[in-house]
Amino acid sequence: MRARHCMIVLLLGCNITFSLGFLDVVVAVASYVFDKLFKTDGLLPFNRTRLQADFDKSLYGQHIVSDVVPKSVSFFMTDKNPNKPLVLSFHGTAGTGKNHVAKIIARNVYKKGEKSKHVHTFISQFHFPHQENVHMYSAQLKQWIHGNVSSFPRSMFIFDEMDKMHPELIDIIKPFLDYNYNVDGVSFHTAIFIFLSNAGGNVIVDLALDFWRKGKSREELRMNSSKLETKISKDIFNGNSGFLHSSLIDHHLIDHFVPFLPLELKHVRQCVLAEMEHLEIPKNDDLADKVAQDMPYFPDEERIFAVKGCKSVRQKLVMHADE
Repeated sequence: MRARHCMIVLLLGCNITFSLGFLDVVVAVASYVFDKLFKTDGLLPFNRTRLQADFDKSLYGQHIVSDVVPKSVSFFMTDKNPNKPLVLSFHGTAGTGKNHVAKIIARNVYKKGEKSKHVHTFISQFHFPHQENVHMYSAQLKQWIHGNVSSFPRSMFIFDEMDKMHPELIDIIKPFLDYNYNVDGVSFHTAIFIFLSNAGGNVIVDLALDFWRKGKSREELRMNSSKLETKISKDIFNGNSGFLHSSLIDHHLIDHFVPFLPLELKHVRQCVLAEMEHLEIPKNDDLADKVAQDMPYFPDEERIFAVKGCKSVRQKLVMHADE
């Protein structure tokens, strides 16, 4: 808006007359240049109340996550002298909100949210696809993390598909997560590392099903329920993933293994309503019910939990909205 006003004033001051269409083009270019050159991409003033409100409003069916993650992030962001980086590991089946929560954190830490140049996302099978190149990937990853934190200490690194990541790459990350004072002259104690993984998902699903079959409310599930966090870490450590052969877990560098519960129909329905608002589709409860019920659920007979969580909800919604 400031760029538009400045450009219009400048053109009027120069007594230059343009067609409205051409003026719009000039203003659009000026706005783009202004944003690139002058709009800061730094940190937001941290507000724990705003962060918790964002979780409460935009995350569905994940009461454990909404309790643990905002507290962890808030404590870390307000600690004037942290003794290590914040390291969170998110676990659960597909579509339960792991990527979504990473985005919530980013938009409450950085002015440009997930689009900030200080938020670095790596997807295992996309960024590190060829096992024979693992040595090259390791060197590049080490340089990238070190270089970015040296220039902006409060950088965030998100590693998706962590369970598919080569153990050598995981071990490259380890020194940056430790209690080391610095690594090659750089302190990493104010950086944030978030790992996303499907590993441990079966343990979480089994416990959620057990609670349901015993007639217990899912809200009774907590981090310490049946030693849930311990079971997740053991399942990851003993499972067939990169974690198994890395030294990350046995050195206790992950602050929290955060479980994402499988979503029920009522949670999928909330996702549908949120997508309606995002796509500017008028609220329609009948349509929301139809879309949510059309998603696949398991077990086959009981149809309790969504197979894909809220993944592909938007695609289903668009298909039904056109009927």
